[in-house]
Amino acid sequence: MTDDLPNETLPAGLLPAGLVDLLPPEAEREAALVEALLAGFGAHGYERVKPPLLEFEDSLLAGSGAAVAGDTFRLMDPVSQRMMGLRADTTPQVARIAASRLGLQKRPLRLCYAVEALRVRGTQLAPARQLPQAGVELIGSDSAAADAEVAVVAVQALAAVGVRDVSLDITLPTLAPALFEAAGLEPGLRLRLGRALDRKDAAVVATLSAEAGPLAVSLPSLLQAAGPAEGALAALRAATLPPAAQAIADNAAAVIAAIRALAPDLRITLDPVEFRGLRYHVGVAFTLYGPGNAGEMAKGGRYLAGEEPATGMTLYPDAVLRAAPPPVARPRVFVPVGGAAAGAALRAQGFATVAALSSADTADGLRCTHILQDGAAVPIERRD
Repeated sequence: MTDDLPNETLPAGLLPAGLVDLLPPEAEREAALVEALLAGFGAHGYERVKPPLLEFEDSLLAGSGAAVAGDTFRLMDPVSQRMMGLRADTTPQVARIAASRLGLQKRPLRLCYAVEALRVRGTQLAPARQLPQAGVELIGSDSAAADAEVAVVAVQALAAVGVRDVSLDITLPTLAPALFEAAGLEPGLRLRLGRALDRKDAAVVATLSAEAGPLAVSLPSLLQAAGPAEGALAALRAATLPPAAQAIADNAAAVIAAIRALAPDLRITLDPVEFRGLRYHVGVAFTLYGPGNAGEMAKGGRYLAGEEPATGMTLYPDAVLRAAPPPVARPRVFVPVGGAAAGAALRAQGFATVAALSSADTADGLRCTHILQDGAAVPIERRD
């Protein structure tokens, strides 16, 4: 740990916890990946916006932004003397743009972005605090087709960069609270039952559901139903649900049917009573998992952009990089002193040209794969 060391003893170049330098070739690889994702979004009509890195706290943390208030860095603006925050999540900023700068544009709005977010703290499993994000937001439609679109656009964008065989996990973060509300649970029992659901403790859920009364008796079966979407939907159909919870279940079925129509081969799982994650979701919530042990590629779902219905999906380029196949490295041509005139032709052929600035520069030292000879790029033979 470095927290207890005097500043003068810290190693030069030491970065704060959770922050890293991205070096060659990974920085270029991430940039190319992000542009490819944005191209995929644009092909579906999503137009790019670029919100500022920080803005006044009262607007940044309004509405859905309140859900990430605890993750937000704050500082005083020396010009206005007002508190500002650095974005911890991009969705609230896009919602603000839609409501203000684009408030008069016809709905639905299809917007996309690629930015960096900064959070006060990471987690044990994901310690990074600076997070690249690339995402889509569809604002002004409350239809199941809109939710399906953002999910499938994200899946197709991942496929375009070589990440296939993904799985879409759908959760219903408002279903358990709707059952709690209908059952009229007192706060202590609601808290204990919520914790048991969060821990997936089936025995405690069964005990507390019986204590909660008939409107909560479906919770144990719904907890056990998590898995392939068809089985979970069957459990929801079999459950006796109060009207508000039934509407949530019906909407989930409609969203899954709409996704199936667009991507029939996509693996979809459904956890009806999972409600962890960002607290601003008001309908279905999505998580896209990569193949194997790649982990979470994206998260999103239904929320309110001010007073408007909205849905979106945020992809995490750093996670996508770990799952995507490595690109073919661009060949680097060493151009000896005096040969710069040939550089334009080589670059037009897809080479990167690395010009020698003195006779001391060498092809090996500059990590080149080719060398300019007689006006052509000649591969350098490597010997082990």
